[in-house]
Amino acid sequence: MAKKKKEKKVVSPKKFNFSLPEKTKRYLFASLSFLLAIIFVFSFSDNAGSVGEVLKNMFGFLIGNVIYIIPIIFAIFGIILLKGGEHFEDNKNSLIISTIILIIGLAGFFSLLNPELAEDFVWNKSLDGGWIGYLISWPILRGLDYIVSYALFSIAILISLWIIIQPFKKTIEEVEDEEEEDVEEVKVEVTKKKKPSFDLSKFVPKKEEKVDEKEDKSLKTFEQKKQENKEYKYPPLDLLSKKGGNPEGGDISYNSSVIKRTLHTFGIPVEMSEVNVGPTVTQYTLKPAEGIKLSKITALQNDLALALASPTIRIEAPIPGRSLVGIEIGNKKRAVVSLREVLDTDEFKNSPAPLLMALGKDVKGTPTFADLAEMPHLLIGGTTGSGKTICLNSIILSLLYRNSPDEMKLILVDPKRVEFPIYSNLEHLLCPVIYDANQTLVTLKWLVGEMERRFTVLAEAHSRDITSYNQKMEKKGEDKLSYIILIIDELADLMSVKGKEIESYVVRLAQMSRATGIHLILATQRPSVEVITGLIKANITSRVALKVGSLVDSRTILDGSGAEKLLGKGDLLLLSKEFSKPKRVQNPFISENEIKKVINWITDSNLAIKEEAPESLLETETEEDNSLMSELTKSAEAPETQMDNFYSKEDPMYEEAKRTVISSKKASTSLLQRRLGIGYARAARLMDILEERGIVGPQEGAKPREVYFSEEE
Repeated sequence: MAKKKKEKKVVSPKKFNFSLPEKTKRYLFASLSFLLAIIFVFSFSDNAGSVGEVLKNMFGFLIGNVIYIIPIIFAIFGIILLKGGEHFEDNKNSLIISTIILIIGLAGFFSLLNPELAEDFVWNKSLDGGWIGYLISWPILRGLDYIVSYALFSIAILISLWIIIQPFKKTIEEVEDEEEEDVEEVKVEVTKKKKPSFDLSKFVPKKEEKVDEKEDKSLKTFEQKKQENKEYKYPPLDLLSKKGGNPEGGDISYNSSVIKRTLHTFGIPVEMSEVNVGPTVTQYTLKPAEGIKLSKITALQNDLALALASPTIRIEAPIPGRSLVGIEIGNKKRAVVSLREVLDTDEFKNSPAPLLMALGKDVKGTPTFADLAEMPHLLIGGTTGSGKTICLNSIILSLLYRNSPDEMKLILVDPKRVEFPIYSNLEHLLCPVIYDANQTLVTLKWLVGEMERRFTVLAEAHSRDITSYNQKMEKKGEDKLSYIILIIDELADLMSVKGKEIESYVVRLAQMSRATGIHLILATQRPSVEVITGLIKANITSRVALKVGSLVDSRTILDGSGAEKLLGKGDLLLLSKEFSKPKRVQNPFISENEIKKVINWITDSNLAIKEEAPESLLETETEEDNSLMSELTKSAEAPETQMDNFYSKEDPMYEEAKRTVISSKKASTSLLQRRLGIGYARAARLMDILEERGIVGPQEGAKPREVYFSEEE
């Protein structure tokens, strides 16, 4: 068999191909047009050098005085290339031809200004229309005379001008159409949708629609409420500083190419999309090719951090509501977010929510707010130095900027004794700042009792929640219920002392207190399962996670990873029912000096109003103030006795236990256990309360206790 000869493949040398995008070409030609216009302008005064002098003499010889219009023509071409580039590509040939006709028409028109030259063909260096205009106008003038020649050149000039201005006209019309399309876009989409075969309006009760409309009309924005309330002066934003700055995200184009190249190396083709530069991080968005699993991208987190030379990066796959993946890289220079720039927005001023909190700015630099009434409780966790206390201060100040003491009451618990004393002079405080665990427990018990009292008030007024109740009271001109917000700066210290008791009351308040206007904000620097128990997590679903030390702590707060990769100093993740995934936000910075200015202004400005008020109004105090203060005073004098006395007020079995021992004419713990069907601990506590109140006598060995009251008494 003959061996087949191997055919050698001839590899043709690669040709060097240099091409630019159409947009870049247009910008280059536009720049060249502006440059020529500038050269011609300066050549008229002999300030353009030898190049300008040559161009001036050459064009002056050819077109005469038309040379003074050449800079305008080049400038028009530059503007067309910049603003109406798409129309230039479509009408390129017609624009060039019309420009040539315009120049020739002007040159011929100027040549007709010298009638003596029309007699004979003469050589003259000072021609108004140059030699091009003279050579064109001389035969036309000889054949058509002056009037018709003027009309011919005028028509040519007008037609060429009309063709040249068409790109400008189309560009202006498109700008106007874009504004109209933005308004009508939603209407067009709605009309394109198919209508259902049956009318859903038949199944919607009309009464509910009327009630919703009335409620929407009755809700007042913060600015309206601020103008109507003459009895309280709201603090101005001028008290807060304007600290800020521009963040530096580094070389964005280089980082985008590194991300794309690194993912391509691992066999993941992606298409880079928009880049969002936030105050703390820069978010690079990308769209993976079809068939690529997101788990492949998230698994390359450390490889991307190595390629980008970044200590930590965070991958959000996917971005909620978009078919993109986000890669967040820390900025080289962080921008300080001030509380003033967050509060000085239309969203904060025009919102009717009374408990709107300013949380900061997201990765796009958009101000982020949260409504505590909708949350309805908040859990904050983060290590020491992560910005937890500053976050609490920004929340408190944003609440103070929206609410008067009649609208909102605060209960501040500070086991560390150094964070909240600055608010001690506020009239918003329902009681002095609490430092003791026993007083905290008394406060929680009082809040449970106040919650039950408010439920009774709402039931009597046939109101579903505090919002509808206050609307009814406002129409009647009666007193409204105020919001009560309990803020605990360090929950871990309280849980280590009174863990089970505090957990039980916190859980009960978290379950039921939303409708009554009682809300909790709990913060801790030790987010462990001993502090943030399963019951607390189950009932407080809105959480803020600042930087934590480990993945375990992040999962304790957020039920997932992410908080251990934050950058600290107010960099946080917000988890609430509004977002399907945690949202990254940079918390605003608030200094101690700013807090003092706001507190002193509120105290001093409203003190003058109080001095002018009648004495009868100053002497009136709410039942909440009197009861809570009295309970805290008793607990400070005799903590153990006060606990039992306070508990008896809440225990519904006390009166029944009292009747049982009086009717039986004997008292013992086992008797209460059998008759009431309760446990030993509760029966023993009830027996101690009966003894303290003088219902039964002391215990005498195995003998039953003596009962001091009869059924008749």
